[in-house]
Amino acid sequence: MLKRILSELKEHYPFTLFGALTGIVLMMLFKNMEHETAHCLFYVFHPLHVFLSAMVTAAIYKKYINNYSKGITKFLKVLVVGYVGSILIGTLSDSIIPFWGEKLLDMHAEHVHVGFVEKWWIVNPVAIIAIVIAYFHPITKAPHAMHVLVSTWASLFHMVMAINHNAPVPYFGIFIFLFLAVWLPCCVSDIIFPMLFVKTRKY
Repeated sequence: MLKRILSELKEHYPFTLFGALTGIVLMMLFKNMEHETAHCLFYVFHPLHVFLSAMVTAAIYKKYINNYSKGITKFLKVLVVGYVGSILIGTLSDSIIPFWGEKLLDMHAEHVHVGFVEKWWIVNPVAIIAIVIAYFHPITKAPHAMHVLVSTWASLFHMVMAINHNAPVPYFGIFIFLFLAVWLPCCVSDIIFPMLFVKTRKY
């Protein structure tokens, strides 16, 4: 498992780096954005991130339990693993790690925006719809690539909400936290997390 984790992190390093760089470019363009606008954009990209994450997590888990689980039991297992993997790790990536960054960089952080609680009527149904789609039409590769980029932008707009317009923007620090917010959580959510619940692991 450790070998698989290190392999996935190495494979996704370049794309995550690119995503973080796009985040910094967007930060430069939107550094004067109003708080409410950034809040609205966060709730565009965060649910989209959860959707893509749930789709990939559920699809990978279903693939590996096809041989020993059937019917409603298999669907419920896929539903639980897909939901927990996308919601909890998506919240860590888009909200909690960016909030830590806002605090450590002495930005104007107010509180953590926890999507599945704060906008539960949007985020939770989106996750469930993605899991149902993945169950009947499993796709893993394309959504995962999109997932990394969308996750970067969700984390970005959480941090844009905390920009102090009367102080310099700490671009380098933001870049580091954008990278960390996406790199480890996305790999864990899409690849490692579903494998933890598989009896027979095929690597």
